Parts: sequence; C-alpha cells; structure tokens
Amino acid sequence: MPSATAGLRDVIAATSAICNVNGSEGKLSYFGYDIADLAEHSTFEEVIYLLWHGELPTCAQLDELSQSIKSESELPGEILALLASFPHTGSPMTALRTAVSALAMYDPEAADMSRPANVRKAIRLTARIPSIVAAFDRLRNGHATVGPRRDLSLAANFLYMLSGVEADPGNARVLDVALILHADHELNASTFAAREVASTLADMYGAITAAIATLAGPSHGGANEKVMRMLEAIGTPEKAQEWITTALERGDRIMGFGHAVYRAEDPRATVLRNLSREIGQRTGDLRWFEMSQRVERVVTETKHLYANVDFYSASAYRALGIPTELFTPIFACSRIAGWSAHVLEQYDNNRLMRPRAEYIGPKSRSYTPIGQR
Repeated sequence: MPSATAGLRDVIAATSAICNVNGSEGKLSYFGYDIADLAEHSTFEEVIYLLWHGELPTCAQLDELSQSIKSESELPGEILALLASFPHTGSPMTALRTAVSALAMYDPEAADMSRPANVRKAIRLTARIPSIVAAFDRLRNGHATVGPRRDLSLAANFLYMLSGVEADPGNARVLDVALILHADHELNASTFAAREVASTLADMYGAITAAIATLAGPSHGGANEKVMRMLEAIGTPEKAQEWITTALERGDRIMGFGHAVYRAEDPRATVLRNLSREIGQRTGDLRWFEMSQRVERVVTETKHLYANVDFYSASAYRALGIPTELFTPIFACSRIAGWSAHVLEQYDNNRLMRPRAEYIGPKSRSYTPIGQR
C-alpha cells in the first residue's frame, strides 16, 4: 500500500467538470469561465445555474431559476421557532448547521434521490440559507425577523433581511460579486466532506450539514473572521506595520495569507482587493482597506506569501456593515451553490468513497488478563 500523504495534499480523490483551480498560474474557472470574467459580467444567480447545469443560462432559464429561488426563500414557521429557541450567545454557524439539518424534516422530497428532486432541494437550500443567517442574527440581537422580498436579487435580499432596509445598489453588487467568488473551489475541505457524505447516498441535507460543520473551522471558512479580529486589534493603518512585524517576530500566523493550492496570488483576492477599495471610497471609510494594504505589504515582503480569498473579504464585508460573526455564514450563503453542484455530480456517477489509512500503531500484541495488568 502506498504511503500516506499528509493532509491529502495533491491527492486526486475525484473527477469533476465543475471547477478548475490552476495553482501554479493563480487561475480559477467554473466550467471553463474565468472567475474574473464572471465577477465582472455575471450575477450570482447566473453562476448558480452554471454550476448546476454546466452552461450559462438564457434569459428564460435565468428568470425561471431566480423566481424559483425567491419562491422558496421563506422559512417554515417551525424553523423560525427553532432559531428563536437558540441562546442569543450561540454561534451563527452552529445555528445554521442545526437549522439546515432540521430543514430535512419539513421537506417532503428529502428522501427522493431523483435528479429533479435533488435540484429542487438545491434550490430550497440556496434560497433558505441566507434567510436562516439573517433571521438568527436579528433574533440574537433582539429584533424581529424580516421576511424576504420577491423583487430583489439573492444578494440584495440578504442585506435587506439583515437590516430591514433596502441596500444601496452598489453595496448589493459588491456582495453579489463576493458570492460569485466564493461559490466553488474544487475539493476544498467542506466540498470534500459534502461529496464524502453524498457518496454514501445520504440525502442532500445531510451532505450540506457536514459541509457547513467543516466550513466553520478556522483553518477553512473561519479564517475571514480571524482576519477581521486582527484588523480590529491593529486599530489604525498607522499601527499596521509595527503590529504585523512584532507578530511575525513572535512566530504568529497571520491569517488570510498563503494557500494549499495557489503558488501565485489567489485570483479571488485580486477582485476582492478592488472591491474593498471601491466600497471604502463610496462609503468614505477607507480605514479597513488601507490597514489591509499595509498588512499585505509587510507579509508579502517578509514572508513572500500572497493574500488569499479570506483576507480582503474581511474589509469588504466590514465596509458593508456586516457583523464579523456573519463572515463565515455568508461564505456558506455562497458556497451552497458549489456544494450542491458537487453533490449532484457525485450522485450522477456515484461510488462510495472509502480511502485507506497507513497503520502506524503497535503490532503483534497479546492480550493480558485485566488482573495481570
């Protein structure tokens, strides 16, 4: 048996047509479409259709999908009651994980494994995950929940449900692009978890619950929250260089830099850097962007590491007025498109995933009766 590879680095575990990550050149594409091209020209709803069907939609197909998502965005009353029962001090990611698992109880198609039923489940999950995140945030802050509107895009609707006020179109577009950038990234930890669960032919809700649990880890989706905590600790752009230099001298890890695959700059970070600058200029508050720039300069020059998707998403979300605790849940609002695409692909050509472990424990031991130990 071949030797184990730590962290499964560069191990090919599945074939997929969905997403191509070119680590050496710093390129990312969905079904052959470059991420920068999609970020500039498409919408999140278009990208959802692309990930599920392999082609960009026609106007009619996009309208049908958009209307389907909007029609499923209302949460069952039982789920709202469940969210209201959670302690206000609870983690939004834990609330999301629990609520998504509970959604299966109220979906009459939960056990239907046909592709049409699974696409409908993907639509419901994509529609309802943002509603869960927004509802729990309002409840934990003592506010009444705000229901979704049928006339808003998924990104604009999320911001509306979160604040109760219709978002500035420019801000809604920033979030829309961020959702596009986060929608898929090949066999990252959470997507691999979803495909592993799906390979057992467990239902989609189980696979997505596993993905959410995996995304919550600080080495995966939780990294953007840690970036924001770091920026908050630094306080002002003028303190950034000294703060980061001291942290590096202590041997601290600076979150938001380096990547398991990319050897060049993460192409998503390139787009998010521009978005962070843009929204800072529009709102008149460039503090978080300027601080991020100074941090990036020190880390790149000192450690020769590039910013990843988590780094500039933090300052962009803060400029949108989004609470830090929601950064990772917003990641899930986007990544549900990719997770469900991978689950659908897994079901279409399934084989149970059953890797092996390289045994390194003791060998040839004889049992000793308990009285003789």
